[in-house]
Amino acid sequence: MAQLGFAAPSAKEVAPAPRFGERFRFIQPTLPRLEYFISEYRQVFAQGLITNGRLVARLEAAVCEHLGVRHCVAVSSCTSGLILVMKALGLRGEVILPSFTFFATGHAALWNGLTPVFADCDAETWNIDPGVVGRAITSRTCAIVGVHLYGNPCPVTELECIAQQHGLKLLFDAAHAFGASYRGQPVGGFGDAEVFSLSPTKLLVAGEGGLVCTNDPLLAHKVRAGRNYGDLGSYDPMLLGLNARMTEFNAALALAGLDMVPAKVRKHNQIAELYTAELDGTPGIRFQHLPPGHASTYKDYSVRVDSAAFGMTRDELAAALLAENIETKKYFHPPLHQQALFRPFLDASAALPNTEAISESVLSLPVYESLPLPTVRQVAWAIRDLQRTRRTGEARAC
Repeated sequence: MAQLGFAAPSAKEVAPAPRFGERFRFIQPTLPRLEYFISEYRQVFAQGLITNGRLVARLEAAVCEHLGVRHCVAVSSCTSGLILVMKALGLRGEVILPSFTFFATGHAALWNGLTPVFADCDAETWNIDPGVVGRAITSRTCAIVGVHLYGNPCPVTELECIAQQHGLKLLFDAAHAFGASYRGQPVGGFGDAEVFSLSPTKLLVAGEGGLVCTNDPLLAHKVRAGRNYGDLGSYDPMLLGLNARMTEFNAALALAGLDMVPAKVRKHNQIAELYTAELDGTPGIRFQHLPPGHASTYKDYSVRVDSAAFGMTRDELAAALLAENIETKKYFHPPLHQQALFRPFLDASAALPNTEAISESVLSLPVYESLPLPTVRQVAWAIRDLQRTRRTGEARAC
Protein backbone atom coordinates (compact mmCIF):
# COMPACT_ATOMS: atom_id res chain seq x y z
CA MET A 1 0.00 0.00 0.00
CA ALA A 2 1.29 3.49 -0.84
CA GLN A 3 2.65 5.69 1.90
CA LEU A 4 -0.15 7.92 3.18
CA GLY A 5 2.10 10.40 4.98
CA PHE A 6 2.18 14.02 3.96
CA ALA A 7 4.92 15.47 1.75
CA ALA A 8 6.60 18.56 3.14
CA PRO A 9 7.30 21.20 0.47
CA SER A 10 10.76 22.83 0.41
CA ALA A 11 11.29 26.55 0.46
CA LYS A 12 12.43 26.46 -3.18
CA GLU A 13 9.20 25.00 -4.50
CA VAL A 14 6.94 27.42 -6.32
CA ALA A 15 3.86 25.24 -5.84
CA PRO A 16 3.17 23.09 -2.79
CA ALA A 17 3.98 19.42 -3.07
CA PRO A 18 1.08 16.97 -3.35
CA ARG A 19 -0.78 16.51 -0.09
CA PHE A 20 0.14 12.81 -0.15
CA GLY A 21 3.68 11.70 -0.90
CA GLU A 22 2.52 8.83 -3.13
CA ARG A 23 -0.72 8.07 -4.91
CA PHE A 24 -2.82 5.68 -2.87
CA ARG A 25 -5.36 3.31 -4.33
CA PHE A 26 -9.02 4.17 -4.69
CA ILE A 27 -9.94 0.70 -3.42
CA GLN A 28 -8.01 -1.90 -1.43
CA PRO A 29 -10.08 -5.01 -0.61
CA THR A 30 -9.60 -6.58 2.78
CA LEU A 31 -9.16 -10.31 2.23
CA PRO A 32 -9.11 -13.20 4.71
CA ARG A 33 -5.74 -14.71 5.55
CA LEU A 34 -4.65 -17.06 2.79
CA GLU A 35 -4.03 -19.99 5.13
CA TYR A 36 -7.53 -19.55 6.57
CA PHE A 37 -9.25 -20.73 3.43
CA ILE A 38 -6.56 -22.48 1.42
CA SER A 39 -6.71 -25.56 3.65
CA GLU A 40 -10.39 -25.93 2.75
CA TYR A 41 -9.61 -25.54 -0.90
CA ARG A 42 -6.66 -27.94 -0.75
CA GLN A 43 -9.00 -30.81 0.15
CA VAL A 44 -11.32 -30.32 -2.84
CA PHE A 45 -8.31 -29.66 -5.07
CA ALA A 46 -6.81 -33.01 -4.09
CA GLN A 47 -10.09 -34.69 -4.99
CA GLY A 48 -10.22 -32.93 -8.36
CA LEU A 49 -13.65 -31.38 -7.60
CA ILE A 50 -12.73 -27.77 -8.30
CA THR A 51 -15.96 -26.36 -9.81
CA ASN A 52 -19.46 -26.17 -8.38
CA GLY A 53 -18.79 -28.67 -5.60
CA ARG A 54 -19.27 -28.92 -1.87
CA LEU A 55 -17.70 -25.54 -1.04
CA VAL A 56 -20.14 -23.84 -3.41
CA ALA A 57 -22.98 -25.69 -1.69
CA ARG A 58 -21.65 -24.61 1.72
CA LEU A 59 -21.46 -21.01 0.58
CA GLU A 60 -25.04 -21.11 -0.69
CA ALA A 61 -26.31 -22.54 2.62
CA ALA A 62 -24.32 -20.01 4.65
CA VAL A 63 -25.68 -17.09 2.61
CA CYS A 64 -29.25 -18.35 3.05
CA GLU A 65 -28.75 -18.36 6.81
CA HIS A 66 -26.96 -15.01 6.80
CA LEU A 67 -29.66 -13.22 4.80
CA GLY A 68 -32.71 -15.20 5.88
CA VAL A 69 -33.61 -16.31 2.34
CA ARG A 70 -34.78 -19.74 1.22
CA HIS A 71 -32.56 -20.21 -1.83
CA CYS A 72 -29.15 -19.03 -2.98
CA VAL A 73 -27.51 -20.04 -6.25
CA ALA A 74 -23.83 -19.18 -6.64
CA VAL A 75 -22.83 -18.12 -10.15
CA SER A 76 -19.79 -16.81 -11.98
CA SER A 77 -20.76 -13.13 -11.73
CA CYS A 78 -23.58 -10.77 -10.92
CA THR A 79 -23.99 -10.16 -14.64
CA SER A 80 -24.46 -13.85 -15.44
CA GLY A 81 -26.85 -14.08 -12.48
CA LEU A 82 -29.02 -11.26 -13.83
CA ILE A 83 -28.98 -12.80 -17.31
CA LEU A 84 -30.06 -16.17 -15.96
CA VAL A 85 -32.81 -14.78 -13.74
CA MET A 86 -34.33 -12.89 -16.65
CA LYS A 87 -34.11 -16.02 -18.82
CA ALA A 88 -35.55 -18.27 -16.10
CA LEU A 89 -38.51 -15.91 -15.61
CA GLY A 90 -39.26 -16.07 -19.33
CA LEU A 91 -39.34 -12.29 -19.72
CA ARG A 92 -40.48 -10.82 -23.01
CA GLY A 93 -40.98 -7.20 -24.02
CA GLU A 94 -39.91 -4.14 -22.04
CA VAL A 95 -38.07 -3.96 -18.74
CA ILE A 96 -37.96 -0.73 -16.74
CA LEU A 97 -34.60 0.02 -15.15
CA PRO A 98 -32.56 3.03 -14.02
CA SER A 99 -30.16 4.68 -16.42
CA PHE A 100 -27.95 5.72 -13.51
CA THR A 101 -26.28 2.35 -12.93
CA PHE A 102 -23.38 0.21 -14.08
CA PHE A 103 -23.86 -0.93 -17.66
CA ALA A 104 -24.06 -4.63 -16.69
CA THR A 105 -27.61 -3.97 -15.45
CA GLY A 106 -28.60 -3.04 -18.98
CA HIS A 107 -26.42 -5.72 -20.59
CA ALA A 108 -28.47 -8.43 -18.89
CA ALA A 109 -31.64 -7.07 -20.48
CA LEU A 110 -30.09 -6.88 -23.95
CA TRP A 111 -28.69 -10.42 -23.71
CA ASN A 112 -32.28 -11.58 -23.18
CA GLY A 113 -33.60 -9.64 -26.15
CA LEU A 114 -35.50 -7.26 -23.87
CA THR A 115 -36.13 -3.59 -24.57
CA PRO A 116 -34.74 -1.38 -21.79
CA VAL A 117 -36.97 1.50 -20.73
CA PHE A 118 -34.97 4.01 -18.72
CA ALA A 119 -36.50 5.54 -15.61
CA ASP A 120 -35.20 8.69 -13.96
CA CYS A 121 -33.76 8.54 -10.45
CA ASP A 122 -34.79 10.32 -7.30
CA ALA A 123 -32.92 13.60 -6.83
CA GLU A 124 -32.04 12.84 -3.19
CA THR A 125 -31.42 9.08 -2.91
CA TRP A 126 -30.20 8.73 -6.53
CA ASN A 127 -32.11 5.43 -6.73
CA ILE A 128 -34.82 4.68 -9.27
CA ASP A 129 -37.92 6.87 -8.79
CA PRO A 130 -41.04 4.68 -8.30
CA GLY A 131 -43.30 7.49 -9.52
CA VAL A 132 -41.45 7.54 -12.84
CA VAL A 133 -41.60 3.72 -12.97
CA GLY A 134 -45.38 3.77 -12.60
CA ARG A 135 -45.77 6.24 -15.46
CA ALA A 136 -43.46 4.21 -17.73
CA ILE A 137 -45.52 1.00 -17.62
CA THR A 138 -47.15 -0.05 -20.89
CA SER A 139 -48.85 -3.19 -22.19
CA ARG A 140 -45.38 -4.40 -23.23
CA THR A 141 -43.80 -4.07 -19.78
CA CYS A 142 -42.80 -7.40 -18.24
CA ALA A 143 -40.49 -6.47 -15.36
CA ILE A 144 -38.92 -3.79 -13.19
CA VAL A 145 -35.27 -3.82 -12.16
CA GLY A 146 -34.25 -1.80 -9.11
CA VAL A 147 -30.63 -1.09 -8.22
CA HIS A 148 -29.40 -0.55 -4.66
CA LEU A 149 -27.05 2.21 -5.74
CA TYR A 150 -23.72 2.32 -3.86
CA GLY A 151 -25.36 -0.03 -1.32
CA ASN A 152 -28.22 2.39 -0.53
CA PRO A 153 -31.43 0.27 -0.63
CA CYS A 154 -33.86 1.45 -3.29
CA PRO A 155 -37.61 1.96 -2.56
CA VAL A 156 -38.50 -1.72 -2.21
CA THR A 157 -42.03 -1.34 -0.84
CA GLU A 158 -43.14 1.11 -3.51
CA LEU A 159 -41.69 -1.03 -6.30
CA GLU A 160 -43.29 -4.18 -4.88
CA CYS A 161 -46.68 -2.44 -4.83
CA ILE A 162 -46.30 -1.30 -8.44
CA ALA A 163 -45.16 -4.74 -9.60
CA GLN A 164 -48.04 -6.47 -7.81
CA GLN A 165 -50.62 -4.01 -9.10
CA HIS A 166 -49.55 -4.52 -12.72
CA GLY A 167 -48.59 -8.21 -12.55
CA LEU A 168 -44.90 -7.56 -13.26
CA LYS A 169 -41.77 -9.37 -12.20
CA LEU A 170 -39.48 -7.44 -9.86
CA LEU A 171 -35.71 -7.96 -9.75
CA PHE A 172 -33.01 -6.18 -7.82
CA ASP A 173 -29.46 -5.61 -8.98
CA ALA A 174 -27.94 -5.87 -5.50
CA ALA A 175 -24.33 -5.86 -6.73
CA HIS A 176 -23.33 -3.20 -4.16
CA ALA A 177 -25.59 -4.25 -1.33
CA PHE A 178 -24.43 -7.42 0.44
CA GLY A 179 -24.68 -6.31 4.07
CA ALA A 180 -27.28 -3.57 3.52
CA SER A 181 -30.73 -3.60 5.11
CA TYR A 182 -34.12 -2.15 4.24
CA ARG A 183 -36.35 -1.27 7.18
CA GLY A 184 -34.34 -3.61 9.36
CA GLN A 185 -34.46 -6.56 6.95
CA PRO A 186 -31.33 -7.74 5.12
CA VAL A 187 -31.26 -6.94 1.43
CA GLY A 188 -31.49 -10.25 -0.45
CA GLY A 189 -35.04 -11.49 -0.01
CA PHE A 190 -37.05 -8.83 -1.82
CA GLY A 191 -38.87 -9.08 -5.14
CA ASP A 192 -38.63 -12.22 -7.27
CA ALA A 193 -34.85 -12.28 -6.91
CA GLU A 194 -31.87 -10.21 -5.83
CA VAL A 195 -28.45 -10.68 -7.40
CA PHE A 196 -25.18 -9.81 -5.64
CA SER A 197 -21.67 -9.29 -6.95
CA LEU A 198 -18.61 -10.77 -5.23
CA SER A 199 -15.95 -8.97 -7.28
CA PRO A 200 -12.97 -7.30 -5.52
CA THR A 201 -14.65 -3.89 -5.14
CA LYS A 202 -17.46 -5.37 -3.03
CA LEU A 203 -17.62 -6.04 0.70
CA LEU A 204 -17.95 -9.82 0.25
CA VAL A 205 -15.19 -10.88 -2.12
CA ALA A 206 -14.82 -14.13 -4.02
CA GLY A 207 -12.35 -12.81 -6.59
CA GLU A 208 -15.09 -13.14 -9.18
CA GLY A 209 -18.58 -14.44 -8.58
CA GLY A 210 -22.22 -13.67 -7.92
CA LEU A 211 -25.15 -14.85 -5.82
CA VAL A 212 -28.76 -15.19 -6.92
CA CYS A 213 -31.04 -15.05 -3.87
CA THR A 214 -34.75 -15.83 -4.03
CA ASN A 215 -37.63 -17.28 -2.05
CA ASP A 216 -39.09 -18.89 -5.18
CA PRO A 217 -38.08 -22.58 -5.36
CA LEU A 218 -38.95 -22.93 -9.06
CA LEU A 219 -36.90 -19.90 -9.99
CA ALA A 220 -33.94 -21.21 -7.96
CA HIS A 221 -34.32 -24.60 -9.70
CA LYS A 222 -34.20 -22.97 -13.14
CA VAL A 223 -31.24 -20.71 -12.32
CA ARG A 224 -29.37 -23.70 -10.90
CA ALA A 225 -29.88 -25.45 -14.23
CA GLY A 226 -29.13 -22.29 -16.17
CA ARG A 227 -25.66 -21.87 -14.67
CA ASN A 228 -24.79 -25.32 -16.09
CA TYR A 229 -25.85 -24.68 -19.69
CA GLY A 230 -29.48 -25.29 -18.68
CA ASP A 231 -28.77 -28.93 -17.81
CA LEU A 232 -29.41 -30.53 -14.41
CA GLY A 233 -27.76 -33.82 -15.32
CA SER A 234 -30.08 -35.43 -17.84
CA TYR A 235 -28.08 -34.09 -20.78
CA ASP A 236 -31.33 -32.52 -21.96
CA PRO A 237 -31.23 -28.78 -21.14
CA MET A 238 -34.45 -27.35 -19.71
CA LEU A 239 -33.65 -23.78 -20.82
CA LEU A 240 -31.04 -21.83 -22.73
CA GLY A 241 -28.29 -21.54 -20.15
CA LEU A 242 -24.68 -20.48 -19.74
CA ASN A 243 -21.48 -21.79 -18.31
CA ALA A 244 -21.91 -19.64 -15.20
CA ARG A 245 -20.67 -22.02 -12.52
CA MET A 246 -18.69 -20.80 -9.54
CA THR A 247 -15.34 -22.43 -8.88
CA GLU A 248 -14.51 -24.00 -5.53
CA PHE A 249 -11.64 -21.55 -5.06
CA ASN A 250 -13.99 -18.58 -5.39
CA ALA A 251 -16.42 -20.23 -2.98
CA ALA A 252 -13.65 -20.88 -0.44
CA LEU A 253 -12.60 -17.23 -0.56
CA ALA A 254 -16.18 -16.01 -0.12
CA LEU A 255 -16.86 -18.44 2.72
CA ALA A 256 -13.79 -17.20 4.57
CA GLY A 257 -14.90 -13.61 4.12
CA LEU A 258 -18.56 -13.99 5.06
CA ASP A 259 -18.08 -13.39 8.78
CA MET A 260 -16.04 -10.27 7.98
CA VAL A 261 -18.94 -8.49 6.28
CA PRO A 262 -20.64 -6.93 9.37
CA ALA A 263 -17.35 -5.34 10.50
CA LYS A 264 -16.70 -4.10 6.96
CA VAL A 265 -20.15 -2.50 6.83
CA ARG A 266 -19.51 -0.78 10.15
CA LYS A 267 -16.15 0.58 8.95
CA HIS A 268 -17.60 1.82 5.66
CA ASN A 269 -20.36 3.59 7.59
CA GLN A 270 -17.81 5.09 9.97
CA ILE A 271 -15.82 6.44 7.02
CA ALA A 272 -19.00 7.75 5.37
CA GLU A 273 -20.05 9.53 8.57
CA LEU A 274 -16.62 11.13 8.87
CA TYR A 275 -16.60 12.31 5.25
CA THR A 276 -20.07 13.78 5.71
CA ALA A 277 -19.18 15.49 8.99
CA GLU A 278 -16.01 17.00 7.52
CA LEU A 279 -17.62 18.12 4.25
CA ASP A 280 -20.96 19.27 5.63
CA GLY A 281 -21.35 22.97 5.00
CA THR A 282 -18.82 23.05 2.17
CA PRO A 283 -20.40 25.20 -0.56
CA GLY A 284 -21.38 23.11 -3.57
CA ILE A 285 -21.06 19.66 -1.97
CA ARG A 286 -24.21 17.54 -1.74
CA PHE A 287 -24.70 14.04 -0.32
CA GLN A 288 -26.69 10.93 -1.20
CA HIS A 289 -29.71 10.69 1.11
CA LEU A 290 -30.14 7.47 3.11
CA PRO A 291 -33.78 7.14 4.24
CA PRO A 292 -34.36 6.52 7.96
CA GLY A 293 -34.45 2.85 8.95
CA HIS A 294 -32.17 1.76 6.12
CA ALA A 295 -28.52 0.69 6.33
CA SER A 296 -26.19 1.22 3.38
CA THR A 297 -23.00 -0.71 2.75
CA TYR A 298 -21.43 2.46 1.32
CA LYS A 299 -19.71 0.26 -1.20
CA ASP A 300 -18.99 3.68 -2.68
CA TYR A 301 -19.09 7.02 -0.89
CA SER A 302 -20.12 9.61 -3.44
CA VAL A 303 -20.85 13.32 -3.41
CA ARG A 304 -22.29 15.73 -5.93
CA VAL A 305 -20.35 18.82 -6.95
CA ASP A 306 -22.37 21.93 -7.79
CA SER A 307 -19.87 23.81 -9.94
CA ALA A 308 -21.51 27.21 -9.47
CA ALA A 309 -21.37 27.03 -5.68
CA PHE A 310 -18.15 25.04 -5.38
CA GLY A 311 -16.11 27.10 -7.82
CA MET A 312 -15.00 24.24 -10.07
CA THR A 313 -16.62 21.41 -11.96
CA ARG A 314 -16.64 17.80 -10.87
CA ASP A 315 -14.00 17.00 -13.48
CA GLU A 316 -11.80 19.89 -12.35
CA LEU A 317 -12.09 18.72 -8.74
CA ALA A 318 -11.18 15.15 -9.74
CA ALA A 319 -8.09 16.43 -11.60
CA ALA A 320 -7.10 18.64 -8.68
CA LEU A 321 -7.43 15.76 -6.21
CA LEU A 322 -5.36 13.53 -8.48
CA ALA A 323 -2.65 16.19 -8.41
CA GLU A 324 -2.73 15.69 -4.63
CA ASN A 325 -2.28 11.91 -5.27
CA ILE A 326 -5.93 11.21 -4.32
CA GLU A 327 -7.71 8.89 -6.76
CA THR A 328 -11.45 9.24 -7.32
CA LYS A 329 -14.03 7.70 -9.68
CA LYS A 330 -17.00 9.05 -11.62
CA TYR A 331 -19.55 6.31 -10.85
CA PHE A 332 -21.62 6.33 -13.09
CA HIS A 333 -20.80 8.65 -15.95
CA PRO A 334 -22.12 8.65 -18.58
CA PRO A 335 -25.47 7.06 -17.67
CA LEU A 336 -26.75 4.17 -19.77
CA HIS A 337 -29.03 6.20 -22.03
CA GLN A 338 -26.04 8.26 -23.19
CA GLN A 339 -23.89 5.22 -24.02
CA ALA A 340 -23.61 4.01 -27.61
CA LEU A 341 -24.99 0.55 -26.86
CA PHE A 342 -28.17 1.86 -25.23
CA ARG A 343 -28.76 5.16 -27.03
CA PRO A 344 -30.99 3.57 -29.70
CA PHE A 345 -33.45 2.49 -27.00
CA LEU A 346 -34.04 5.96 -25.58
CA ASP A 347 -37.49 7.31 -26.27
CA ALA A 348 -37.08 10.77 -27.78
CA SER A 349 -39.85 12.05 -25.51
CA ALA A 350 -38.30 10.61 -22.35
CA ALA A 351 -36.78 13.05 -19.89
CA LEU A 352 -34.13 12.01 -17.38
CA PRO A 353 -33.14 15.34 -15.79
CA ASN A 354 -32.12 13.97 -12.39
CA THR A 355 -30.06 11.19 -13.92
CA GLU A 356 -28.19 13.58 -16.17
CA ALA A 357 -27.61 16.18 -13.45
CA ILE A 358 -26.34 13.61 -10.95
CA SER A 359 -24.17 11.79 -13.48
CA GLU A 360 -22.52 15.07 -14.54
CA SER A 361 -21.73 16.04 -10.95
CA VAL A 362 -21.11 12.83 -8.96
CA LEU A 363 -17.69 11.95 -7.60
CA SER A 364 -16.82 8.81 -5.61
CA LEU A 365 -14.16 9.16 -2.90
CA PRO A 366 -11.86 6.43 -1.53
CA VAL A 367 -13.59 4.12 0.96
CA TYR A 368 -12.31 0.75 2.17
CA GLU A 369 -11.80 -1.01 5.47
CA SER A 370 -8.06 -0.40 5.86
CA LEU A 371 -8.33 3.31 5.03
CA PRO A 372 -7.12 5.20 8.14
CA LEU A 373 -9.55 7.79 9.51
CA PRO A 374 -6.84 10.52 9.54
CA THR A 375 -6.47 9.91 5.80
CA VAL A 376 -10.24 10.29 5.34
CA ARG A 377 -10.00 13.65 7.10
CA GLN A 378 -7.14 14.72 4.86
CA VAL A 379 -9.12 13.84 1.73
CA ALA A 380 -12.06 15.88 3.03
CA TRP A 381 -9.76 18.76 3.99
CA ALA A 382 -8.21 18.67 0.53
CA ILE A 383 -11.67 19.15 -1.00
CA ARG A 384 -12.44 22.01 1.37
CA ASP A 385 -9.05 23.62 0.70
CA LEU A 386 -9.50 23.35 -3.05
CA GLN A 387 -12.91 24.99 -2.79
CA ARG A 388 -11.60 27.80 -0.62
CA THR A 389 -8.52 28.33 -2.78
CA ARG A 390 -10.54 28.50 -5.99
CA ARG A 391 -13.10 30.90 -4.51
CA THR A 392 -10.79 33.16 -2.54
CA GLY A 393 -7.23 32.50 -3.68
CA GLU A 394 -6.16 31.60 -0.14
CA ALA A 395 -3.16 29.35 0.39
CA ARG A 396 -3.76 25.69 1.18
CA ALA A 397 -4.18 24.82 4.84
CA CYS A 398 -1.42 22.69 6.37
